[in-house]
Amino acid sequence: MPLRRLLSVLAVTLLGFLGLTVPSQAQQAPEPGSRAALAAPNFRAPFPCGQKWTYSHHSAEVRRALDFVRADGGTTAGTPVLASAPGRATRHSQPSGAGNYIVIDHGGGWTTYYFHLSAYSVADGAQVAQGQQIGVTGSTGNSSGAHIHYEQLLNGVGQNIVINGQGLAYPGSYNQYFLTSDNCGGGPTNFTTWGSGVNVRADAKLNAAVVTTLSGPTAVFVECQKQGDTVTAEGYTNNWWSRLRDQRGFISNIFINHPASQLPGVPLC
Repeated sequence: MPLRRLLSVLAVTLLGFLGLTVPSQAQQAPEPGSRAALAAPNFRAPFPCGQKWTYSHHSAEVRRALDFVRADGGTTAGTPVLASAPGRATRHSQPSGAGNYIVIDHGGGWTTYYFHLSAYSVADGAQVAQGQQIGVTGSTGNSSGAHIHYEQLLNGVGQNIVINGQGLAYPGSYNQYFLTSDNCGGGPTNFTTWGSGVNVRADAKLNAAVVTTLSGPTAVFVECQKQGDTVTAEGYTNNWWSRLRDQRGFISNIFINHPASQLPGVPLC
């Protein structure tokens, strides 16, 4: 008998004489880094940064889902659906139920579900970042109107939904509770502007009010981007605009120090 096994047997025998027992493997504390020891990801809202949505729960829904619709004057249908935490995304279809949907495996037994998409925005099996667009809000499958059906599961069991460490309510109808997204991740969001006298505007329009002016190259945090008025400056033409978190307004992507017209890894507004 190997020495290690022999010592183990002798230890168990000694404990038996003392009237003590050895806990089973299932009773012992999980090893650090094991599935049982991993905490939940810091989930964020499944819709774009700065948008305000209302939500409800229907008793007939599977598991502990919440349904989200826009409450900020924007249109629900066609709005990007974002990954609420990083992980591996897989595409699924259930025409009689969930419609087109995405499942993201976040590791540690945690997954999130996003039902009723009108379109997918990532390849099957793709690794996605928090805040990355994974689909488009729709009403496919068994759905009476455009919305994001959203779930958080642990080892296949639906959990009460938690966003930014705060548990959400489960109202029976919309417009009782609201959630404004700070899901502003999705890749590199810290950039530097170039040029001087660059106007930051209230919207992605040349006639929108100027909220501030950047006097020279400035380090900025880009929350999201969208298409707006076409701008021509310094020999470049572009209709993509970036929303700056700290300046609370938009600038043309021409003045972001990056070669791409549409910034990679930045979610849509």
